[in-house]
Amino acid sequence: APTPAARADAGRPGAPPPPKTRMILKSLTSDEKAARARALVSAQQKDKDDRKRAEEDAIRRAEEEKRLAVEREAAAKRAEEEATRKAKDEETRKRAETEAARRLQDSPEAPAAAGEDDDEARGRKKGPGGRVEVRKPQRGIKEEPRRRGRLTLSSALNEDERQKSLAAFRRQHEREKRRARGSAAAEAPKKVLREVVVPETITVQELANRMAERSADVIKALMRMGVMATINQSIDADTAELIVGEFGHSLKRVSDADIELGLGGTPDADATLEARAPVVTVMGHVDHGKTSLLDALRETDVAGGEAGGITQHIGAYQVTLKSGKKITFLDTPGHEAFTAMRARGAKVTDIVVLVVAADDGVMPQTAEAIAHAKAAKVPLIVAVNKVDKPDANPRKVREELLRHEIQVEDLGGEVQAIDVSAKQKTGLDRLEEAILLQAEILELKANPDRPGLGVVIEAKLDRGRGPVATALVQRGQLKVGDIVVAGSSWGRVRALLDDRGRAIDDAGPAMPVELLGLDSLPEAGDEFAVVESEARAREVTAFRSRRLRDQRVTVAPRGTLEQMFGQIKAGQATELAVVVKADVQGSLEAIVGALSKIGNDQAKVRVLHGAVGGINESDVTLAAASNALIVGFNVRANKQARDLAQRDKAEIRYYSIIYDLTEDITKALTGMLEPTRKEVAIGNAEVLQIFDISKVGKIAGCRVTDGLIRRSARLRLLRDNIVVHEGGIKTLRHFKEDVREIKAGNECGIAFDNYQDLKPGDVIEAYEVQQVARTL
Repeated sequence: APTPAARADAGRPGAPPPPKTRMILKSLTSDEKAARARALVSAQQKDKDDRKRAEEDAIRRAEEEKRLAVEREAAAKRAEEEATRKAKDEETRKRAETEAARRLQDSPEAPAAAGEDDDEARGRKKGPGGRVEVRKPQRGIKEEPRRRGRLTLSSALNEDERQKSLAAFRRQHEREKRRARGSAAAEAPKKVLREVVVPETITVQELANRMAERSADVIKALMRMGVMATINQSIDADTAELIVGEFGHSLKRVSDADIELGLGGTPDADATLEARAPVVTVMGHVDHGKTSLLDALRETDVAGGEAGGITQHIGAYQVTLKSGKKITFLDTPGHEAFTAMRARGAKVTDIVVLVVAADDGVMPQTAEAIAHAKAAKVPLIVAVNKVDKPDANPRKVREELLRHEIQVEDLGGEVQAIDVSAKQKTGLDRLEEAILLQAEILELKANPDRPGLGVVIEAKLDRGRGPVATALVQRGQLKVGDIVVAGSSWGRVRALLDDRGRAIDDAGPAMPVELLGLDSLPEAGDEFAVVESEARAREVTAFRSRRLRDQRVTVAPRGTLEQMFGQIKAGQATELAVVVKADVQGSLEAIVGALSKIGNDQAKVRVLHGAVGGINESDVTLAAASNALIVGFNVRANKQARDLAQRDKAEIRYYSIIYDLTEDITKALTGMLEPTRKEVAIGNAEVLQIFDISKVGKIAGCRVTDGLIRRSARLRLLRDNIVVHEGGIKTLRHFKEDVREIKAGNECGIAFDNYQDLKPGDVIEAYEVQQVARTL
């Protein structure tokens, strides 16, 4: 700071200026710095927003200009099109005027009319004698200007002039129209009225085809009646009758079942009947020796080719005896899963041979075979097999049959019972004699000179030969080249093979054959018949396919379906999805039937798809998408299917015996059941005293009265026999040591998890929860 002397000197004139002092700036606080930073960020953000809005405005203006340019271009294009259209219309109008003028000039009436009009226009009038009088113009009346030159279309259409030539033009035009209508009516063909055959339901397309009318016209007629239907929609016979009547045709109503009328032919006259071989069905319990007995009769080893010595499907064989007579045998499986197959065998047979093992006696499937034979009302012959065994008791078998109302001749009845041994080949002659004797009593006859008719015993899909059906001819002759309808399948017979695999040209009554040439697999048990044409075969198979499809359609109530999904979601119901492929149709039906019986309300088997043939890629795809198990019965998967299954983690299981299949599926379904929880009481303890320990809480001093208390057990605290708490053990001590368990008679200290309300006299019950596996 300047001194007082210096300040005084500075006040004098001419004194030097005072020295400059240094200015000290004030420093900014943190709040001021933060405020300035926020202001700077705000300014930057505002600049950024302004630039963004400017860019958006520029883009918006560009889009608006682009839209206006497009609209201007479209307007210019419309104007150009309008100008072009007007030019074309003007050209068309001029051409029409020229054509009309030419027609008026060529018309014979036009000159006369024009001449008359010219005379009228000139004021001349013909008087008596044909003299032309000139009309004098009246005063005060303005004369219309005279028209000069030839009459044209433009002058004829001019409203300012009234001319008669326009009427002549109209008359000419009407004459031309009448001539055109007359020629068109003469050339139009006369409509053909038909008799339309209409079943109970028919599609719009089929109805139009039978009336030879356009489908669009039929749909329009339905719409006028208030019926909205598409070309592939079905209508009833009453609606079809109204449509047929509207188009002028006559109607013939038939039932759907009438399509099959006459398929089996007319009954045969007695003079045409000839003796035929008896058809014998061998029935009995599993492993009682049915196939072995048949092998002994055929002197072949068919049983050696069956998996596990068990017959899996029906075999049909014809045996020629030493006397030259023939017997046709049907070998049916004995397992309970093949009940339907045995039922089919009983329907087509003449005689039933019931095979009963002398050491086992009458078994459940034996009783079923007896029931099938009674239902088919066919005679029964009992073959008591395995009489060569040490524990064989044929007398006991005959007595057990009495419980099923089968009384053999030895016990005063009418049923023949023959003791045989398939292994030792004893008693076979007596069995054959009994069969032939029964056949003579039945007087079995058939007409061989008519189209073939019979039953499909079995069907399978062969890789090289396609669908192969094992058929039994009942009447007539089945020949190579015949057109055959079998169920919902049809085809021309390409080959016939006998029971030993030899090709034959024809097959007579009671002869089993393998039939090749069908378009698809028939169902085992379907009847087959020879028809006259392919059209007839297609008509019958189409009707049967529709009927089969309608039978398979089942509508489940909405509530039941929702309940099922709810049970599956809640874990109350479990489903094991299965895709089944089998070698023959009969085995497939048996497997599906057996799987449907496995399970209960909580776990069940659902067959997604079942078919005959090998496992292919589509089966694997379906199983992978549905998390299903693929079951192959006597079939295998091709290489592509195996690779796809390995990639998609789809499990394929192969079986050749139905016992193993059902057992594995039962085990798999059992494993899917949730185990049940079961409480097991292991001990009780009485609370004697309560100890309050810091950092631990209340500990009950107890004495174990019975059983034991484990560290891992659950505890239930009872007070006056009322449960006041359930929980786990926090601490279990014997004196000062932590222990795992305390047995009866010892004292211990117990602390509960998260519970402190303990009182002397309480009872502690210890229990364990065990998981018990559930069974079906």
